[in-house]
Amino acid sequence: MTTKKINLLKFTILIVLSVIVLGSIAYGSFRENRSSSENVGTIVNDTIKPIKLRDNIVNFGMELLGTPYVESSSSKNGFDCSGFVYYVFQHHKIQVPRSSSQFMNFGMEIPIENVKKGDILLFLSPTRNVIGHVGIVTNPNGKYSDFIHASSGREMKVIISSLKQKGYTRRFVKAIDVLSTY
Repeated sequence: MTTKKINLLKFTILIVLSVIVLGSIAYGSFRENRSSSENVGTIVNDTIKPIKLRDNIVNFGMELLGTPYVESSSSKNGFDCSGFVYYVFQHHKIQVPRSSSQFMNFGMEIPIENVKKGDILLFLSPTRNVIGHVGIVTNPNGKYSDFIHASSGREMKVIISSLKQKGYTRRFVKAIDVLSTY
């Protein structure tokens, strides 16, 4: 055999042994951390369930894009902002307030940097110093997050907006999580 072939053979053996050793370590760690197949299923399900719920909430809200804004309404025929959030969460059997102002002391406040899909953003009313608008986070990105909401602005329908838009940045109060317990 030539020196080149011997070096290639040594290199191949080294790679194969490395894969075997690393695989054994990973398998051993997996077995060590697992007391039964039930626990593994629970860990996986506990991680996946909230993510799937958050996606489902956002996806359901997206199906309602373009629905007209109708003051004091919470039906497929039209929504006000809190009526929209209420309708989306009720569809998933999650109780939330029906009025924007009631969200002030509802849920768990979270830093805007930690928002996830399905979290709720609270805004001041454009005319008063009270909570007057709410929306659901669709694309979490801290202060640049997108959210879906029933807009009473010029659009007058369910739309997606960005927290980075001046009108929303200026009126933003806080983000809340109401899904951590589900």
